[in-house]
Amino acid sequence: MSKPAYRRVMIKVSGEALMGTETYGLHAPTIGKIASDLVEVRKSGVDVAVVVGGGNLIRGAQLAETGIHRATADHMGMLATVMNALALENAIEAAGGSARAMSAVAMPSVCEPYARQTASKHLKDGHIVLLAGGTGQPFFTTDTGAALRAAELGCDAIFKATNVDGVYDADPRTHRNAKRLDRLTHDEALAKDLKVMDAAAFALAREARLPIIVFSIREKNAIADAVRGTGRSTLVEP
Repeated sequence: MSKPAYRRVMIKVSGEALMGTETYGLHAPTIGKIASDLVEVRKSGVDVAVVVGGGNLIRGAQLAETGIHRATADHMGMLATVMNALALENAIEAAGGSARAMSAVAMPSVCEPYARQTASKHLKDGHIVLLAGGTGQPFFTTDTGAALRAAELGCDAIFKATNVDGVYDADPRTHRNAKRLDRLTHDEALAKDLKVMDAAAFALAREARLPIIVFSIREKNAIADAVRGTGRSTLVEP
């Protein structure tokens, strides 16, 4: 991997990305591919923090529609992110890397409780830090968790892995003529109401002046290419 442009990065990986070709749960080959990609980024000298979602197992907002209290449903979603982080931790270790799973919801017999100082030390020591449990509070998404942890840990950028290769001026799944944007500012994204991240997450990233790079996780070496600036992506900058 060529010399990266960033010293420390936050990678946001959705739970759906871990499903691969499955319709639910975890797809081992896909998790292995993502883990190897993360290990390659770490070997290039970049500190790597990862926030993982839980939508492949449980979505709190959708679960709340069944009659479960929203706060309870969101806590169940947080537990799903812990399961995903543990699976990714195992895959990273199998790929020759070193990882530490940490949770905003304390469960010390399963993984480390999140603390900023400890997470920062793990990053400095060369571990890939997997941050589960979102913010630890209901009503906030893992996008918000990624923006919050990125600001706390002094990350240089947030890399949001999606199913499309950047930000478009319309939904490319329903608009054949949708145009991909190579770069734009936070203010432009806000003015055009482009769905870069949810509102709370975007507000945090904007206030912390964190660039957001949106790219497709489906490509081979997608994360490494995005971090070194060679892959197709959209840069949303301060």
